[in-house]
Amino acid sequence: MKPSFSYPELISLIDDRKVAVAVSGGADSLLSMVLLKELGADVMAVHGCFMGVEKSKKAVAGLEVRCAELGIDLHVFDFTAEFNKMVIDPFVKDYLDGNTPNPCAQCNPQIKFGVLYESVRKLGAEALSTGHYVRIASHEKYGMMIARGAEIGKDQSYFLSLVPKEKVLNAVFPLGNHSKSETYSELERRGLRIPLPTESQEICFVPDDDYRPFLMGRNIKLPGAGNVVLSTGEKIGHHQGLWRYTHGQRKGLGIAWKEPLYVIEKNLEQNLLVLGTKEELGAFGCIAEKVNFLVDFEKWPETVHIQTRYRQRSMPAKVRLDGDNLVFEFVEKHSIPTPGQIVAAYTDDGAVLGGGIIRNALLEGK
Repeated sequence: MKPSFSYPELISLIDDRKVAVAVSGGADSLLSMVLLKELGADVMAVHGCFMGVEKSKKAVAGLEVRCAELGIDLHVFDFTAEFNKMVIDPFVKDYLDGNTPNPCAQCNPQIKFGVLYESVRKLGAEALSTGHYVRIASHEKYGMMIARGAEIGKDQSYFLSLVPKEKVLNAVFPLGNHSKSETYSELERRGLRIPLPTESQEICFVPDDDYRPFLMGRNIKLPGAGNVVLSTGEKIGHHQGLWRYTHGQRKGLGIAWKEPLYVIEKNLEQNLLVLGTKEELGAFGCIAEKVNFLVDFEKWPETVHIQTRYRQRSMPAKVRLDGDNLVFEFVEKHSIPTPGQIVAAYTDDGAVLGGGIIRNALLEGK
């Protein structure tokens, strides 16, 4: 069968443009910068401090050395205030509203492809490059698109589904055809030390990836205890605040029962944590808001493949537009999508059609 995609060579995506590479201090962005430099691109390096300049000292010091060795100018920006306003504050509010937020949903469009993107344009850069494992692809039906990276286990297209089309398709992703192991071996072959060699944690601003102590340390009033009930309404215990739980959670519920129970709903109005059995854990679909279209909706197929979590295989769903929202009806019943998380929609061959934020799950069938 004739493939739907062709992947332009990296050199053609550079196209004599001045490229700013967003470097964090990690392996991925470092290799991206090196590859572009070796291809002869006009490259500058940019580093954003999101949690204070002091916390970025080690990364900046290491990047200064690497950039000097490579003959690349490094520009450092302090976006701490913007990061707090656009990422951390919404993250906290989402938990108070009963959601389970994905801060990357805010960071990529608002910070990396927002304030950082605008800052590098003022420096004369015509494109922004990052170390994401995604590819720019030319689709025979939809034109230029963002598509999954070659290594499915590392593919990060899910996290870019909310970035506006005009920005994400103007970006350069040198690692789209690489694997993570190749990234390390390529840096080692060149004798380049990584300024921050450890892998970044899941949520960069939350110590030990535990959001609960982080929220308790924010000096805000957190919702208090309430009742735990079954889906039948039977009371079986107490919870210590709905913000401590997420949809689908099984462990850490503090409820002894004859069979495993899972969080199937958080009722904010009545402050109830609703638990159910594994059989009750399924959903028939979800509604997404704050939708970002990377392909005009009228061109979408009736059935798309969606991903409601990062570490999840895509699943088929019928899709329709309801006002400004997207309604996804799963072809087969699936685990409950989590409000606050991203839902990314794909073609059957891995191109990103768009994405949105899950507002709620559809727990009843047609």
